Formats: sequence, structure tokens, C-alpha cells
Amino acid sequence: MRMTSLQHTFFIVKGEQPANGSYCNSIFFTARVIYFGDFLSPQEEAATATILDSGGWSTELKRRVQHFGYRYDYKARAVAPDAYLGPLPPWLGVFARRLVRDGHCESLPDQVIANEYFPGQGISAHVDCVPCFDDTIVSISLLSACEMVFRDLRGSGTCGVVLQPRSGVLLMGSGRYHWTHEIPARKSDIVNGVKTVRSRRISLTFRKVTASTRT
Repeated sequence: MRMTSLQHTFFIVKGEQPANGSYCNSIFFTARVIYFGDFLSPQEEAATATILDSGGWSTELKRRVQHFGYRYDYKARAVAPDAYLGPLPPWLGVFARRLVRDGHCESLPDQVIANEYFPGQGISAHVDCVPCFDDTIVSISLLSACEMVFRDLRGSGTCGVVLQPRSGVLLMGSGRYHWTHEIPARKSDIVNGVKTVRSRRISLTFRKVTASTRT
């Protein structure tokens, strides 16, 4: 594994290192952010998209979303105790248990948000709700690649990672609390100097609701 640094930015990549366009190729050796490829098989990816499209997409945001386990209140930036929707459906439970089995999560995730992005859509820089969710957050990408950009809240460090279909990115520790992450709202990304056009993308974000939130 080739490992370099850019200011305070480090990545750990398991498997093939993602291309990063004009951003760093660095790796968080302190295990704050981990990128891993091929978490889903192509068959699982296609089946998951089909299941989601047969469900109820919400249009409460500019992008469509679906909530599982607990409903997240975007306006309040909170998870209310009465927002419990029930256990994760079996198909998501399989992925949640795999995250634990593969060592990505210590605790079994119990909340998932599916986000749908069309070319030109993104999500602004943010840190996931600190009191709502525990230390580890994992996002799985489906259908299309895109760049996720990280910015250090404590300085000027910036790093981008191209998230390939069926890959995952794990945020924990400093990467969870001290770096924002975003998907720039654009129709293409520059990957290894080549313009790569985006297509429809779905992300599955796995989180564990904190005990204080559940009571």
C-alpha cells in the first residue's frame, strides 16, 4: 500500500486505492476514515436498487430518501425516541451484520438512510448529528461513482476520495467528528485526469442510534 500525507490528511484504503482527481491520494493511516471496495456483489447491488425502487421514496428533500430503523428529522437535526420504525428489514440486516463481521463496526447498526442522487445533485458539507449517532458511520455506494470531499474543521486540510459502486467509506474518531464530508453537486468528476460523467447513484448510510436517543 502506498502511503503519503497531505498536511493533516491521512487515509486508509483496504483493497484498490481510489483515484482522487486533483485532490490527494493520501490515506488516513490513523484509521479515522477507511475506504473499502467490493462490499456488495453486482447482484446485491442490483437487487438492492430494485427493492428501494419498489418502496416509498420520500421527496422531503431536493433528493429522494428512505429511512429504516429510525426516522431522522432533518429540520431538527435529531432522532426523536418516537421516530422508531422497527428493526431493519432482512436485506439491510444482512449488510449490517456483514459490517460487524468484517470489522467495520463494533456495534450492529440499527438506522439506515438511503439517498438517491442524480447527476448534478449532491449534499453540502456536514458532520452527522453528534448526539444522535455513535462513533462509527458507514456509507455504501451503489450504481455510480462520485467524489466525496473531506474538509478539516480545525485547519485547511482538504481531501477527496472517489467512491466506486459497491464500495464503502467508514468515518470514525477524528474523521467522524472533526472533518466535514460532502458530495459536490455536479454532473461529472475528474478521475486520473479524465472527465467521468455521473449517473444515478444511491447511497446507504449505516449508523447506530445512541442509547440516550433511544430513551
